[in-house]
Amino acid sequence: MVAVVCLLACKGQREDKSVVTPWGEVQTDSLPSSEDFTLRDIVANGEMIMLTLPGPETYYDYHGRGLGAQFLLCEKFAQSIGVSLRVELCRDTVEMMRRLSNGEGDVAACLLPKAIGKSVATDEDLRWCGPSVADGKGKDSCRWAVMASNSELGDTLDRWFKPHMLDDVKREERLLLTTGRVKRRVFAPFLNRSTGVISKYDALFRKHAATARWDWRLMAAQCYQESCFDPNARSWAGARGLMQIMPATATHLGLRMEDIHAPEPNVAAAARYIAELTNSFRDIPSASERQLFVLAAYNGGAFHVRDAMALTRKHGGNDKRWRDVARYMMMLREPAGYNDEVVKYGYMRAGETVDYVDRICERYAQYRGVPVGKISGGAKPFAPVEPRKAKKKHRFTL
Repeated sequence: MVAVVCLLACKGQREDKSVVTPWGEVQTDSLPSSEDFTLRDIVANGEMIMLTLPGPETYYDYHGRGLGAQFLLCEKFAQSIGVSLRVELCRDTVEMMRRLSNGEGDVAACLLPKAIGKSVATDEDLRWCGPSVADGKGKDSCRWAVMASNSELGDTLDRWFKPHMLDDVKREERLLLTTGRVKRRVFAPFLNRSTGVISKYDALFRKHAATARWDWRLMAAQCYQESCFDPNARSWAGARGLMQIMPATATHLGLRMEDIHAPEPNVAAAARYIAELTNSFRDIPSASERQLFVLAAYNGGAFHVRDAMALTRKHGGNDKRWRDVARYMMMLREPAGYNDEVVKYGYMRAGETVDYVDRICERYAQYRGVPVGKISGGAKPFAPVEPRKAKKKHRFTL
C-alpha cells in the first residue's frame, strides 16, 4: 500500500492569539504570526504535525500506541529534533495535499507519488524530501513532502534519512506485534480441574465480578487471555498486571501506578472498567451479546467497535449481534473498510480482536463445563472488499 505521511511546512498563517487566564493575566499564544512556520518555529513550539492516511503502513492505533511504518519513522525524526509528534488523519491524498498547502501541518510524509501534489500545488510550491521509494530505474518515485518555503525542514529531513531506516522500523514493528507483545509467566488455565479451582485469584474474581455484573468465571477467562494469571505481566505498550491495564486507563480508574501489579487493585480496576464499557454499550439489548462487545472494546478499543457496528448497519447486518459485527470488523483490515465514509477511526488489527473474543468464550465454556464453540460464527474467512457479493460467494446469511 502506498503510505502517505504529511509533515507539513505551514504556509498558512498561524496567528498570535491573546487569552485571559482564570487568574486575570493576558498571555499570548507561543505560535509566531509569520507566514511560514519554519523548522526553528517547530522546535521552539515543541510539536510537529504529521498529516497521514489511516492504514497498516501509515498510521493506526493499537492498544493505545501509534503504529505504522510511516508513523514510526516520522516519530523517530521528531525525536531527533527534540519535539513531540501530533498525527492528523486525512480522508484521502487530495485532502492531505490541500491541508499541506493551507499550512495545517508541518511535513507531508507519505510515500507519495509526486504527481499527486500537482492537483493542489505547483512543483515550485512543494519540496520532495526525506524517505523515498525508488521506481526501479534509480529514481525516487514516491517521497515525503514539505512546502518549498520550508527549505530548512526539507534539508534536515534529507540529511537525517538513511535508506535502511524504513526496513528497520518495519522490523521493529513486527517484533513488537509478535514475541515482544507481552512479557509474562504462563500458568495452567486450571489450578485444580477436579475441584473446580481455576486460579489462586478466584476469590478476587468472585468479589469484584459483582462490580462488572459478570460471572466471575468470565473474568477469570479474560484474565487468563490477558496475562495467564501472572500479576507481573507487562506488554511492550505498557499494559500491566493480571488484567493488562494501560497506565492512562489506570489513571482514569484511580489505580495508582505503584499498585498496578498488585492483584486485587488491578482486578478491582478492571471490573470498574468493564462496568464503564458495559454502560457505554447499553444500546445492545441482550446482556449476553453486550458482554461480547465489551470484550472486543477492552481489547481493540470502543471506537473501533463502533466503526465495525457502523459498517454492519451500512451493509444490512444486525449491528447489535456480535456474530454480524465480527464479520464486518474484519473489513477494517482492508482499504475498502477503513476508508469507508462511515468509519471514523481507521485501520485496526481486527483479526486479533475477533480471536480475543473467541478465545475467552472458549475458555469460559471450559470453566463452566459446557460445549465449546466459536461465538464469532466464522468471522475470519469473511472477504471484506465487496461485502454484498461476499454473501453469495461465501454462502452465509447476515
